Amino acid sequence: MNQLTLKAPIRVEGKGLHSGKHLTAVFNPAPANFGVKFKRIDLEGQPVIDALAENVVDTTRGTVIGKGEARVSTIEHAMAALYAYGVDNCLVEVDGPELPILDGSATIYTEKIEEVGLEELNADKDYYIIKEKIQYKDDNGATITIYPDEGFSVEVMVEYNSPVLPNQFAVLDDLADFRQEVGSARTFVFVREIEALLQHGLIKGGDLENSIVIYDQPVSQEKINEICDAVKVVHMTVDKLGYINPKPLKWDNEPARHKLMDVIGDIALIGRPLKGRVVAIRPGHTVNNKFARMLRKEVKHTEIQSPVYNPNVAPLIDVNGIKKLLPHRYPFLLIDKIIELDRKHCVAVKNVTVNEPFFQGHFPEEPVMPGVLQVEAMAQAAGVLVLNFLEDPEKYSTYFLKIDNVKFRQKVVPGNTLLLNVSLATEIRRGCAVVKGYAFVGEKIVCEAEFMAQIIKNK
Repeated sequence: MNQLTLKAPIRVEGKGLHSGKHLTAVFNPAPANFGVKFKRIDLEGQPVIDALAENVVDTTRGTVIGKGEARVSTIEHAMAALYAYGVDNCLVEVDGPELPILDGSATIYTEKIEEVGLEELNADKDYYIIKEKIQYKDDNGATITIYPDEGFSVEVMVEYNSPVLPNQFAVLDDLADFRQEVGSARTFVFVREIEALLQHGLIKGGDLENSIVIYDQPVSQEKINEICDAVKVVHMTVDKLGYINPKPLKWDNEPARHKLMDVIGDIALIGRPLKGRVVAIRPGHTVNNKFARMLRKEVKHTEIQSPVYNPNVAPLIDVNGIKKLLPHRYPFLLIDKIIELDRKHCVAVKNVTVNEPFFQGHFPEEPVMPGVLQVEAMAQAAGVLVLNFLEDPEKYSTYFLKIDNVKFRQKVVPGNTLLLNVSLATEIRRGCAVVKGYAFVGEKIVCEAEFMAQIIKNK
């Protein structure tokens, strides 16, 4: 699947939660491998801030990215919508220090994304695949765990010491259901919290239209009147515990669904789409962002992931199919099967056994697969990649023109299974293909190389 951007700019306007000021944010299309970035057009020099976990500087009542004056807060609802729709690249121009709070959900973002549509870019979507359990746990009992999975899904469990909002559970099994199941869930606040938040200037733009207000502890009428004055709503009499919004809840577990949306928005700061199942217990922006930072470090230190290989799954092309595409035969056919193949990349498998003829003379007392043969195996996988889509592949062969930047990182020995991941670095031009190849044993890169091959019609 290729990377996505917006087909046209999206404009949203409204007051900010923290400042209460009128704000505008424009979401612009961006080129491949750009990522999601925020641009403060109200500041001199118009600084650009990467929406990445390492740039999070605060999580009070929302996620804040950037340093010094160049900061943008309450970005998580927009990030969740972009992530859910698979938008990899976007430049958001903001005329202030925060995004508009809108109705406290991601509804407007999802509506406008669907209105303008998405554009596919000429670059592969760069998934980070979770291959083993990763967990973050804080001292307060909040836990976020991500498990291997074929797609991306989220489960959230919230727990509050409240008679109105006790334990709640929410789940999103498919991002395609984001708008219908999660996107319109509003943020929420407890009446007992409002006074302290107002004193710290954190919800000057908060009102009953953009948040769910929960009354779970008796408060004097005088105090309720003061809060109403502060948020500029008419005085009200609250005679029983519960939700005091004029609009009813959209779901009984709307607060849990909103927390699920926040988890998606904060995890989007990793900078790459994930394949894994997230289970969050008592999540909040602080723990979400600490988990995202931890995972972001792992992603940054992983140059390229090993392909997923399940030997129980039938290959796309077996050795007999490979023989129909390549002229190589024993003892020089160095790939056994193809497990992934599209127009831009190919993954082949080579089972290395002690019966290989080169082991008889290549360090026989300590058999090691020659590095040049590892490169040759990658080249054969590249041959399958480029020949498979020709009309009459048996009429053509591929030949090396040059090899660059070869690195051998680890010995390959009998018993290893080589996973050969090759991809086109550029479009095929004038019968020449430029390929980047990696060879893996397990999760480790053992060899890499860049090479150019020429496609020539057989005589």
